[in-house]
Amino acid sequence: MKAHTFIKTKEGREIRMKKSMKHVGIFLIAMLVFAMAGCSNDTSNGTEKKAAGKKSDYPTKPITLIAPSSAGGGTDATARALTADIEKYLGQSVGVVNKPGGSGSVGMTEGANAKPDGYTVTMVFVELTMYKHLGLSPLGHDQFKPIGLINLDPAALTVPKDAPYDTLEEFIAYAKEHPGKVKVGNSGTGSIWHIAAESISKKADVKFNHVPFEGAAQAVTALVGGHVDAVTVSPAEVKAQLDAGKVKTLAVMSDSRSDIIPDVPTFKEAGLDVDPVGTWRGLTVPKDTPDDIVAKLEDAFMKAAKDEKFTKFMASSGLGIELKDSKEFKKFMDDNYKQFGEILSDIGLSK
Repeated sequence: MKAHTFIKTKEGREIRMKKSMKHVGIFLIAMLVFAMAGCSNDTSNGTEKKAAGKKSDYPTKPITLIAPSSAGGGTDATARALTADIEKYLGQSVGVVNKPGGSGSVGMTEGANAKPDGYTVTMVFVELTMYKHLGLSPLGHDQFKPIGLINLDPAALTVPKDAPYDTLEEFIAYAKEHPGKVKVGNSGTGSIWHIAAESISKKADVKFNHVPFEGAAQAVTALVGGHVDAVTVSPAEVKAQLDAGKVKTLAVMSDSRSDIIPDVPTFKEAGLDVDPVGTWRGLTVPKDTPDDIVAKLEDAFMKAAKDEKFTKFMASSGLGIELKDSKEFKKFMDDNYKQFGEILSDIGLSK
């Protein structure tokens, strides 16, 4: 057996050489595959690193800002003032487009469903956190990615200059004497100004005749024209008429007096303990918008909101500035959603 194993014949040598070459070939092929895999990984990693380090050239064209309200109101005014000079911070202009209707839900729905590429921004307001509670729309703040909060204003009860009441107490007494007769204008059923009036009605145990309009501006015009008896909009939205002496504000729905009308008492000071109610306005994009685009928008809009020209405009218009970054704004909306769920349930409007 041993002799047979080590016999050296020509045929045997050829056989042993073929076996040896076969093993060498397998080894070389394996090494080649391994090397190619390593090169592939290096190339892949390099490409990924290059892609990750590449900066987006966004924006490369003008951006649209949806204002889900009619022209002339606080939302429209804030949006136009904020975007007037934003090109110096963003590198592109931002055009405001009004999309009123459905207490803001028409414009906000369009904004939520827009292509998530950063070229459609939506100015949202407080009603966004109430639609689901009211059963008015399935739209919610979770369908947006926040950019930042810009503005915050309380509700204020304003009546015609020649109204037969000069205080909140007198107004409530008149409403009780004329149940269902006092017409209160608002910016649409389920709007924050409607909620404000309902809060007064519930707390004072009076019944109003609520008259909806497409926006606060139209409600104020109706007030001056004698078509409604009161409005519960922000001080800013009645400031021009206040300055002209055509209306008078009886009280503001906040914990402290308004800087715009410091002589007007809060509801609590005037004898009616209602929860603070007011509007706010912030900027959003569709929820699937890339984070790097959101960061660029946040940086630009926050700088624009601190611009001296904008702050002077807001002060002269009676609009309050309240700035929160994207993370703070998200928490703020989450808290509002919970708060209004409780308020709407208390006044019987929750569905």
